[in-house]
Amino acid sequence: MEAVTDPADPRIADFRDLTHVDRRPDRPGGRGLVIAEGVPVVRRLLASPYPPRAVLGVPARVRALDLADPGFPVYTASADVMAETVGFHLNRGVLASADRAPEPDPAALLERAGRVLVLEGVNDHENLGALFRNAAGLGVDAVLLGPRCADPLYRRSVRVSMGHVLRVPFATVPSWDRLAALLAAFTVLALAPHPPSVDLATVDPAAERLALVVGAEGPGLTGEALAAADARVRIPMAGGVDSLNVATAAAIAIHHLRPPA
Repeated sequence: MEAVTDPADPRIADFRDLTHVDRRPDRPGGRGLVIAEGVPVVRRLLASPYPPRAVLGVPARVRALDLADPGFPVYTASADVMAETVGFHLNRGVLASADRAPEPDPAALLERAGRVLVLEGVNDHENLGALFRNAAGLGVDAVLLGPRCADPLYRRSVRVSMGHVLRVPFATVPSWDRLAALLAAFTVLALAPHPPSVDLATVDPAAERLALVVGAEGPGLTGEALAAADARVRIPMAGGVDSLNVATAAAIAIHHLRPPA
């Protein structure tokens, strides 16, 4: 471990100004780094296909990682130096940076998939993170990011997913023509709260290959997404409530659609 005492130290540039410098590759100046926060998430990053670049943390949190001959630089700093470096007080006490790994080919990703989550227009990073965490916990084999989805590897998404976005295979498919072709072998279910959607409970989860399509909160799914579905399904709501948070709704639907044991 190498101690850092100056927030301007060039060795820790990966972690500087995280609240002000957008690291996404699709923004001006974006570097496209993957940033993990906290011991559990950093561990998942280090076990993922994403090549680690560096770790920075307070000594106790870095020691908790049990890094032996890591093969990348490990820096320690006081909580104050870390806060000045990243731009906020980091309760989790440790960060890791990594380069991105190439996305898999969508067709290859789906070859052995039985349960797929398809996202359209999900542009809230926290909802994205929650969706990936649910996908990991409920056995989704792959996630397809359709039109107008945000970057699931942005720092907030990685944090909310508890690092599970780093282990659930995903691919970006920005057109419905391509998505429809990829999903031809699946029964495609669009989660939509209004008629003519049928009760989710009426869907037989025994189908070998199912794809669930969910959209952004507010606008919901587009006509293209609905047209690509074999059926529309809904979760029955109590009176006065028309929908749930997208990640919550997806979790309920995925749980129902799990293959029988």
